[in-house]
Amino acid sequence: MKRYHVTTFGCQMNEHDSERMKGMLESLGYQAAAEQQEADVILFNTCSIRETADSRFVAHLGHAKRVKRERPETIIGVGGCWAQSLKDEVFAQFPFVDVAFGPGQVHKLAEFLTSDSLTAQGFFEFEGFAGDLPDKRTRDHQGWVQISVGCNCNCSYCIVPQTRGREASRPFDGVVAECERLASEGVREVTLLGQNVNAYGRDLRPAKRTFAELLHAVDAVDGIERVRYTSPHPKDMKEDVILAHATLPSVCEHIHLPLQSGSSRILKAMKRTYNQERYLDRVALIREHVPDCALTTDIIVGFPGETEEDFQMTLDVCEQVGYDSAFTFVFSPRRGTEAALITEGLVPHPVKVERMERLVEVVQRRAHERAQRFVGRTMEVLVEGTSRTDPSRLRGRSRHNKTVNFTGFGQPGELVMVEIERATSQTLAGEESLLARAGVR
Repeated sequence: MKRYHVTTFGCQMNEHDSERMKGMLESLGYQAAAEQQEADVILFNTCSIRETADSRFVAHLGHAKRVKRERPETIIGVGGCWAQSLKDEVFAQFPFVDVAFGPGQVHKLAEFLTSDSLTAQGFFEFEGFAGDLPDKRTRDHQGWVQISVGCNCNCSYCIVPQTRGREASRPFDGVVAECERLASEGVREVTLLGQNVNAYGRDLRPAKRTFAELLHAVDAVDGIERVRYTSPHPKDMKEDVILAHATLPSVCEHIHLPLQSGSSRILKAMKRTYNQERYLDRVALIREHVPDCALTTDIIVGFPGETEEDFQMTLDVCEQVGYDSAFTFVFSPRRGTEAALITEGLVPHPVKVERMERLVEVVQRRAHERAQRFVGRTMEVLVEGTSRTDPSRLRGRSRHNKTVNFTGFGQPGELVMVEIERATSQTLAGEESLLARAGVR
């Protein structure tokens, strides 16, 4: 039996695409290999959003080159956003690569592997949904559901529109049908995926549908007990979506609301289509309807033209909002983006690093303060496995998307009630409620 190995870089959409690659390969008779050197097909699903992902990928590719030198019949494939951004340059830079394909061409991998002639080929057109392919899920009880591809935004720092194309929504009934299938297979939690997930449905014909309508339909699927989604855009965070968090039992009390910068001037330069006032208005609406909602965010430090005053505005927003966690990034120009052409007002790297340190201090301090609200509460936790730091304990996730390490008897996929005893900025800790397990009210 032939074997495959897949290495994934980047976002949840890439994780989902990799599950589809694995499912497709296993439908062709391939079996997963634990190490690259054991595989007949070595695949990389790449990211081009962050410079660190690019660097890590190139290092991994060097190892695959050595494997191919030892076993020339090994097939090396490169998919994802990095491949899409370079297209046929992939083969010029890395002549040992056999096949390259963009995010919209995952299905072409099967066509390549089953063709009579395995000469180097690239597939870079925007077409199809990876969601229509078979999958091999990382966890039996959790599933990704792709509801759209591409993005119509033109953020000056972002390469997604070039690598994933224009926004296209998946048919409404198809999304619901996949959720029903996942539920029948034992999935209890689904995460709806899109580059701009809450813009879903505006392009559907003959009748438009809204993201809030989709949340209602997925909530009604028997067996789905938790619904999450990523990533939304603040400009499309409408009240009907926020109300879905307040009224639908399965929609979790967690919203990821990317900020990027707290300065309206920098947001305009980023082409984010909202300002600080509009962003804080959305936060206030969330707090009004879902007071206990966990808010997380993305922030870029050192965008060209960012002054100390601009950066202080970002710190002020972080202090005011009190995020439960944040993904923070130092700006790095990406080839093919408008921001990469900016030559004036560049922020020196040491200044970026110093600002990042100050930002992380504020984010972690406020996250630690926010996390204390959970201490003393008994919370529903979806068990994922054993704790990464203590094999004698279990690890799971709360509805607020907080990692919970606890002592108990739950099995992966089981919902248990945990009494929270301690909280850090990142994790919660406690013990399973034995009274709840025994059914004592």
